[in-house]
Amino acid sequence: MSDYEVVVVGGGFAGLSAAMQLARARRRLLLIDAGRLRNRFAATSHGFLGQDGVAPAEIMRRGFEQLAAYPTVDVVRHEALDACAVDGGFELRLTNGAAVTGARLILATGVIDTLPLSSMQARWGVSVLHCPYCHGYEVQDRRIAAIANVPVAVHQAIILPDWGPTTFYTQGVFEPTPEDAALLAARGVAIERSPVVELLGVGAGLSAVRLADGRDVPTEVAFTTPKTRVASPLAEQLGCGFVDGVTGAHIQVDAMQQTTVPGVFAAGDAATAMFNATLASAAGVTAGVATHRSLVMAKATGGLRS
Repeated sequence: MSDYEVVVVGGGFAGLSAAMQLARARRRLLLIDAGRLRNRFAATSHGFLGQDGVAPAEIMRRGFEQLAAYPTVDVVRHEALDACAVDGGFELRLTNGAAVTGARLILATGVIDTLPLSSMQARWGVSVLHCPYCHGYEVQDRRIAAIANVPVAVHQAIILPDWGPTTFYTQGVFEPTPEDAALLAARGVAIERSPVVELLGVGAGLSAVRLADGRDVPTEVAFTTPKTRVASPLAEQLGCGFVDGVTGAHIQVDAMQQTTVPGVFAAGDAATAMFNATLASAAGVTAGVATHRSLVMAKATGGLRS
């Protein structure tokens, strides 16, 4: 018999949302969380109904506090290093040396961002941003640089003028199509083909971007799309399928967040190409409900269905 009916790996928006559904279904549950939120660099979270303007860490604190009210839930603040299939479920080894087993597994491990310029790192989440819907309102009417890092960057540049005057930097690589160039012109977006090589400004602030041709262009905020990779090796160790996304590969799931490995579900940024707190939470709810159904059906059919 497994130690737990479900093990959830990752305590962000997706993992906590999945855990809450299972806790309310009175299932024996372990939540493993190493405490490295992807959005820890942002001072506040926006666009998440009921939580607009609240710090991500505070949202997580409230979530863990609420989850602690359910007696069937255990939480460990460690990282899951390894996972493998065992009789009756899955075994995980943690950084504290412990091994735990669960009949079902939910991976909500998130992703790691890789920014295109080293001078962006200290400004990430402050003056260098990725989502205008999450942060655009707070930087409205400032001079915006849309710095291309993926082929679809032009579409971000097309929508950014709703928040401020925008220049699209192709980085000499991501040239807009004639149709996109026409849309950029209609939106008043300037196109700059000399690559940005450095961001200038004091501390986490931004005052200008330096171009490869030596010019410094006054700029107050930059938007870019980082490349991403799944933060944990667990899905790969278990043999889960992956899908190539716009920013990097993510775990393949169906409409109910089931991976290609029976009994393993995934949710949040690790299992989607669309990154948003609300979407991550919703995917976590779906994964939690689907995992509960999997347990119910397996018991009702004598293990013939999951």
